[in-house]
Amino acid sequence: MADKKTAWITILVAALGALALFTACAPRPAMEQKQVVKVGIIAPLTGPASAVAQYGFRNQVDYLRYLEETGIPGVTLPPGVTIELLWTDDGFEVSRAISAYHRLVESGVVFLYIYNPRASEALKPRCEKDEVPAIAMGITEAIVYPPGWIFGVYPTASEYFAAFADWIMEHWEEKRPPRVVVMGLDEPMSRAVGEYGRKYAESIGIEMLPFELVPIVPLDVTPQLLRVKEGGADYVYMPTIWTTVLAIMKDAERLGLTSETRFGGWENSQARTLIETLGPVAEGYIAPRAFPWYKEVPFFIDMTMRYRGKIDTEGDGASTLAFMSVMVEAVRIAIQGVGYENLDGPAVKEAMYSIKDFDPLGMGRKVTYTPNDHRGTPAIRIYEVRGREPVPVTEWRDAHMLVP
Repeated sequence: MADKKTAWITILVAALGALALFTACAPRPAMEQKQVVKVGIIAPLTGPASAVAQYGFRNQVDYLRYLEETGIPGVTLPPGVTIELLWTDDGFEVSRAISAYHRLVESGVVFLYIYNPRASEALKPRCEKDEVPAIAMGITEAIVYPPGWIFGVYPTASEYFAAFADWIMEHWEEKRPPRVVVMGLDEPMSRAVGEYGRKYAESIGIEMLPFELVPIVPLDVTPQLLRVKEGGADYVYMPTIWTTVLAIMKDAERLGLTSETRFGGWENSQARTLIETLGPVAEGYIAPRAFPWYKEVPFFIDMTMRYRGKIDTEGDGASTLAFMSVMVEAVRIAIQGVGYENLDGPAVKEAMYSIKDFDPLGMGRKVTYTPNDHRGTPAIRIYEVRGREPVPVTEWRDAHMLVP
């Protein structure tokens, strides 16, 4: 347990630009008495992805508050050091994310969280130029290969799909190859699945049908689903967030497609609201997950109940804990190595490579970084909805690295 008298962490969430100041309720020691480490968040807190981003952001704030007030086993900072968390809303727009990035860098952040994969791809060269390490909340091959200044805490979207493809082939019993279609957005994660994931699936004997493009807020995807039906798809995979998937699944149910085709998708798509809304239709929904379902992580439940009075997640909250634990650990190692006075982005990046088999909350997902692999936790387990609850149906397995 962290020593609360010597390892207090103050959370000051300062909005940038036109956003209002967010402050925690508990009284804080004066900031001047602390050694402040500035960390930035660029998140789509408004716009089409806001439903997903907002609960992740709230959990990040709660994590630091819990660390301050109670302490977290295995997660500490040097005495007197505090985290100042600066955040800004990019509205899911790359141009706004770039502007926010420059304001955060000018504010002196030594670490960043970037929610939108499109923003992460655009900011990758800027992070390298300015020597600011970051964690991308959704990663693609372009973001982490070749390794630069951006890290992840799970495999790429394509590597998720490769695990899904492996699972299909392990359970396929017909003589013909299984037919699979990817339904996704015009954005990096979906496009990467359509490129790298497709090549891998075809290499193991899967017949890939044409990619079906859908908007992030679908109003009607009947034409796309009718093509899926005409193509005789056995599986539909959706590498996108649950709000998009829910609309697709409702149309698929209306068209009678859910009774003849299996559906699955990215980790976030296997969400509580989707399962509760669809009811029996969600049975059998498949998702490769890099982190356990939230009910398997007691700390997460305790944290959200303590500060929200409810479970504030759609099911992938365990990844939030990893995002925050990695940052705190990297800052701790960097300060231990170079001292607070010399703390900067390069020191934090170098500290990331000292993180080995790191799992302070006992989630079973040990984080390790090397100069050649920035994914952090390159392993996946398949979950299937059974009895309106996602349950693991495989053991943890290494994710395929689809780019050398």
